[in-house]
Amino acid sequence: MFGKLIKSRYTLIFAVVFLMTAAIISRLFTLQVVKGEYYKEQSENHLIRAVPLKAPRGEILDRYGRPLITNRQGFSVIFQKEYIRTEDLNTLILRVVEVMTAHGETYIDTFPLTAEEPFQFYFPDARPEDAEQKIAEFKQSKELPAALGADGVLARYKAKYQIGDDCTPREVRQIAGVRYEMENRLFFDGSPYTFATDVGIGCVTQIKERYREFAGIHIAVEPIREYTNGTLAAHILGRVGVIYAEEYKQLKSKNYSMNDLVGKDGIEKIMEEYLRGTDGVSRVEQSIDGQISRVAESRPAVPGNYAVLTIDARLQAVLENALAKNINNLQKSAETREAKAGSAVVLDVNSGEVLAMASYPTFDPARFNELWGSLNSDTDRPMWNRAIAGQYAPGSTFKVLTAIAALESGAVRPSETIFDEGLYKYYASSGYTPRCWIYPSTGHGHGNQNVTQALENSCNYYFYEVGRRMGIDVLAGYGAKLGLGEYTGIELPGEAKGIFASRAYREKNNTVWYPGDTLQAAIGQSDHLFTPLQLANYIATVANGGKRYQVHLIKGVKSYDDAKSVMETRPKVLEEVKIKADNYRAVLDGMRKVSETGTASATFTGFHIPVGGKTGTASVPSGADNGLFVAFAPFDDPQIAVAVVIEHAAHGSTIAPVARDVIEAYMSADAVDDQIQPYNTLVR
Repeated sequence: MFGKLIKSRYTLIFAVVFLMTAAIISRLFTLQVVKGEYYKEQSENHLIRAVPLKAPRGEILDRYGRPLITNRQGFSVIFQKEYIRTEDLNTLILRVVEVMTAHGETYIDTFPLTAEEPFQFYFPDARPEDAEQKIAEFKQSKELPAALGADGVLARYKAKYQIGDDCTPREVRQIAGVRYEMENRLFFDGSPYTFATDVGIGCVTQIKERYREFAGIHIAVEPIREYTNGTLAAHILGRVGVIYAEEYKQLKSKNYSMNDLVGKDGIEKIMEEYLRGTDGVSRVEQSIDGQISRVAESRPAVPGNYAVLTIDARLQAVLENALAKNINNLQKSAETREAKAGSAVVLDVNSGEVLAMASYPTFDPARFNELWGSLNSDTDRPMWNRAIAGQYAPGSTFKVLTAIAALESGAVRPSETIFDEGLYKYYASSGYTPRCWIYPSTGHGHGNQNVTQALENSCNYYFYEVGRRMGIDVLAGYGAKLGLGEYTGIELPGEAKGIFASRAYREKNNTVWYPGDTLQAAIGQSDHLFTPLQLANYIATVANGGKRYQVHLIKGVKSYDDAKSVMETRPKVLEEVKIKADNYRAVLDGMRKVSETGTASATFTGFHIPVGGKTGTASVPSGADNGLFVAFAPFDDPQIAVAVVIEHAAHGSTIAPVARDVIEAYMSADAVDDQIQPYNTLVR
């Protein structure tokens, strides 16, 4: 009885197992045979992965809220390694390059060889004199033999990337360039590689239509930086670019990826932490060839904060136009045909705010990658911000400082006259007799000159004498107070400190300061080298009565959503120079006479706004002298200070029209008009 019971139980168990096995086999037959194709297709369309949503960078606005840099949507071509078989990668690269080239599109390629035969080393960011060093550094970093030539380097990378012998040398170079960039950008499963950005619809359409040929290529819609006024304020605004490996090492802890864009220079770089947004993410279903079938869920990106600058976009356009026009006019003269570059700055004298700042020639940030090679090889250096990095002898614009220092130190009184006899003979016994500028053409000097007349006539003799009386140490002390040879504090990378001629500077360079050097320093020559921005701030300090402000470009930062203030810059006084009323009036009267009856009168005669100014001419090693002009306006209620420097302009008086145009624009009733028409200096 008991045995029968056990046997029946085993029979039941076997029956259950049999039925379950049959059901499983039947189900597997249905899934794999009857509906195999259907479920294969479904499985291919249900690979879930996270796709980052790039956050728009914050906009950059002028002081009146007019956009300078915004964002628009554009297409990016992205390689996704997990969807590409290794043996297919080189072929896929050639296909993508072929489509891009056919549509005139550009892509990222930093492989240091020229794109066409005969292959040569090519470092577009290097000056010609630095090329050999760059080549050596590249070979050392990649552990290549020092004697290896360009063809040898390409052969090494051909073998490294297993590029077939059926490829032409040009195709080998194309594949190597992309693979080299992929390697530098840490391309691996889960870390896609952005091959190109802002790609045209024609190219995108072809890739999408032939998607089976481009398995692993993803087309993303991403924010693209839009420079709303072309070249306007290019040196101020700066540009963005793909993150470098060196930058990534520093920024990866802040959740940057190797495909992120970062500010490379200008405001874009300085304000990176504020402008950068927070990326979002989408969980999407993708097929095995990388095509997106459905968005499962999404967390939106958060745009960056927007920066408000101190500059007035309209005034900036006026300044750039005036500077370009003046330089182009100078080139028509045989004497000044080498006048191809210059800079100008406009400051608010009561806050240190930069209202406009121009450097000529300039460039188009939107076409930077496209034009990089030609921009870098241009001997006129269009990417160099002369306003903050160009260092120039100030010439006679320096005499305003000499006048203040001499009066305040007691070396001379406001009403005291000094007789200019043409040749300064104090050091004649040692053979040194510098001349007043008028002497070569007239054989005599300006006669009796007080400080006001000396400024009006730019009398060298007068400033030789007062410079000798007070000495270089007193002069250098006032120079520091007025900010010459000192950083202005502007929020831009690359500002030069300048050089103030002094005994200390000579000692630092193991040279001797001679008494005659003081005479030259007093008229703005000797070792003096200052930036246009320093000259503008020095004149602003004089115009406002002695307060030297820290120069600034950033007015504030606002949150992208509710315009809440994130950061605000307030005026900061760095130095306050005490100037006696009589001394101050004597100097300012001299500057006014410069524009009324002196060296700048040809520009300002009949001008309806009273202006205080000073011309300057500074000799250079070759070519015509540099021209300089500084000014403030209106004379009775100073609001703005202007400094203009044009290389090889021959005379300061020839460039004064730049200041006149910008002063008139500032004082006009429609100063906040939205009509902005930047001068396209790329067409020259």
